[in-house]
Amino acid sequence: MNKIEAYIKRNSFDRPTLVLDLNEVESNYLDLKRGMPDAHIHYAVKANPHPQILAKLGKLGCKFDAASMSEIQMCLDAGAKPQDISFGNTIKRPQDIIWAVAQGITLFSADAEEELEKLAEHAPGCKVFIRLLVSSAEAEWPLSRKFGCSTSYAIPLLNHAKNLGLDPVGLSFHVGSQTRHPHMWYDCLDMVAAVWEHAQAEGHDLWLLNIGGGFPAYYGKEITEAEQYSATIMSAVQERFKGVKYVMAEPGRGLVGSAGAIASECLLVSRKTPGDPVRWVYLNVGRFSGLAECEDEAIKYQFVVIGRELEPTSPCVVAGPTCDSADVMYLKKKVKMPTGLKSGDKVIIKTCGAYTSTYSTVAFNGFPPLEVLVLDA
Repeated sequence: MNKIEAYIKRNSFDRPTLVLDLNEVESNYLDLKRGMPDAHIHYAVKANPHPQILAKLGKLGCKFDAASMSEIQMCLDAGAKPQDISFGNTIKRPQDIIWAVAQGITLFSADAEEELEKLAEHAPGCKVFIRLLVSSAEAEWPLSRKFGCSTSYAIPLLNHAKNLGLDPVGLSFHVGSQTRHPHMWYDCLDMVAAVWEHAQAEGHDLWLLNIGGGFPAYYGKEITEAEQYSATIMSAVQERFKGVKYVMAEPGRGLVGSAGAIASECLLVSRKTPGDPVRWVYLNVGRFSGLAECEDEAIKYQFVVIGRELEPTSPCVVAGPTCDSADVMYLKKKVKMPTGLKSGDKVIIKTCGAYTSTYSTVAFNGFPPLEVLVLDA
């Protein structure tokens, strides 16, 4: 039993509570850094922007990838230097660009002509990397639709950036969140490497490669251990990219996923008909209070019912507490729950350090957002 689960078992909670362990964050960072000592880790702040997490990572030497004014400000408040923060969102308001430049931010991303034109007007001469659209066929949470330009459009965008007086320094991509093994990266790396080589042949002196995130956490399926994972990825990058001087990695889930668990409670166990073999289990936390990554049942959280760990189990549908029919986490992929489960039982939801507190609504249906409690000892 890890420290978080032991803490939850010893204590009572009036509302769903995310319990975070800063020592686990540190351990995860050091594991990744040992595997890729020559890379620069920019923590994806969106995964969990808790001030104590940002401060802990900053003290360890971590840098940051921010997507908004608010995230940049949180990093600065945690002690980060402007040169250690990249503005990685490809969709930015002009006012936000102006503000970021005033704070000393100099590294931006883009994937469209208009975004480059905004940067040229409001951040003249800034360093920019072009985000590419790549396939994420084996990622459990794909990111291949909203962001990035086609590989054939990369060179025209690099040319446009240069013509606008910007400093196009490199390329970025994202294989997709929760990519469980390094070999799942290889096709994407080959695709980006071909663009990199083409850009150099066209006279672009690229030196920065942002490999994005994708570093996994454990949700019941086997994953490659963090140090080996990052070392394998770094080796693959070095084999494919000539002239790269600065490799950025943007782990989010891989740094904080395992560092948190949610203390929750069973509210109701029901059957839709007498004798129905499938029970419906309703918890006091659901899609609208932090578990949004259950969309398409992509992320499969692991559940522990305190005091019933040794009971036999049977498959259940798991749902949240709100009066919204979309608030069902697992309908197709049933979850095995103890046969004696009943209202009032305490339930631990494991590996919830990433994308839970930030996805939690303010108070949908009157239910409170996730409480957050940090263990730092």
